[in-house]
Amino acid sequence: MGEHLWYIPNTVEPGHRGDDASDGWGSLDHATDLALAVERHGWAGALLGTGWGRPDTFTVAASLAARTTTFKPLIAVRPGYWHPANFASAAATLDRLSRGRVLVNVVSGLDDPAAYGDGESDPSRRYGRTLEFLRLVRRLWGEETVTFHGEHYRVENSSLRPRPWGAEDGRHPRLYFGGASGAAEEVAAREADVQLFWGEPLDGVAERVDRLRALSARLERRHRPLEFGLRVTTVVRDTTEEAWRAAEDKVARMAARGAHDPEAFQRRAAVGQRRLLDLQQRGEVLDGCLYTTPGRYGGGGAGTTWLVGSAQDVAEALRRYRALGVTHFVLSDTPYKEEIARIGDRLLPLLRSEVPA
Repeated sequence: MGEHLWYIPNTVEPGHRGDDASDGWGSLDHATDLALAVERHGWAGALLGTGWGRPDTFTVAASLAARTTTFKPLIAVRPGYWHPANFASAAATLDRLSRGRVLVNVVSGLDDPAAYGDGESDPSRRYGRTLEFLRLVRRLWGEETVTFHGEHYRVENSSLRPRPWGAEDGRHPRLYFGGASGAAEEVAAREADVQLFWGEPLDGVAERVDRLRALSARLERRHRPLEFGLRVTTVVRDTTEEAWRAAEDKVARMAARGAHDPEAFQRRAAVGQRRLLDLQQRGEVLDGCLYTTPGRYGGGGAGTTWLVGSAQDVAEALRRYRALGVTHFVLSDTPYKEEIARIGDRLLPLLRSEVPA
């Protein structure tokens, strides 16, 4: 079963991706206001980003879980920040206290590792570490006592208390994971629950879904079948024409500001980010409504490509991804609070009216 999730910016400075809100930005009240809007407008929860120099994602997620009733925080974490046993305990505790609302997004990419003492910069070793991190966290959530001797981590006779909500029935927080390199895809095929894609065209997503399914079979995956998700910006208006005017106005403002996504530089060398930036060579608009131009003016990650159109246009685009096997959607646009309501009220009912392919 998939999820329809939003995105809550987790930054100290206001102005994230052009959001003009400033009052209270970075405060618990402001983040809570967004989380409660997420609940009111039909979203299951929201992704909370991670990065050194930003508020601690887990602390923010725990605070929002305490102030909401159904909101599911998708908590982005880096293995370089946490020992897996400490993380497994923290996540299991929050999951138990929130009655099963924790979702986890494990991030392997570099941010500023020297600032927090992470000396592992070699990509192959980082993915090896991430694989062990996921494997050990899964075991600690699901087994009574764990002994693990890996290349990166070791525990002896480790027992988690409390275990996640529903652990007695085999349940644990869902593990999302991103990455497009061969090493990243092996991690996903072995140990993730959901592989997240950026906003690639349909043919790119179809090819990756097929490859990951084949890889899962070849590696004799031990868990439930790998699921797939899409993290993308969605510009939705009442009509197709209004949406494209809004998108072009946003890009014009980005160009005028010389906009720069502060996280984009970290991602330039990442395989997935390069795939997105290379799409501009194929055209400004792909698959009818996938807009590639924002990446030219500083958009990075989920801001590199946008799905643009009326609610019906974007719903149809997302149904085409769903037909390929994508069942989890993490959407956003700015200003965040206004778009939580607009997209939640207009787009989500259209997505829910269709039986998944």
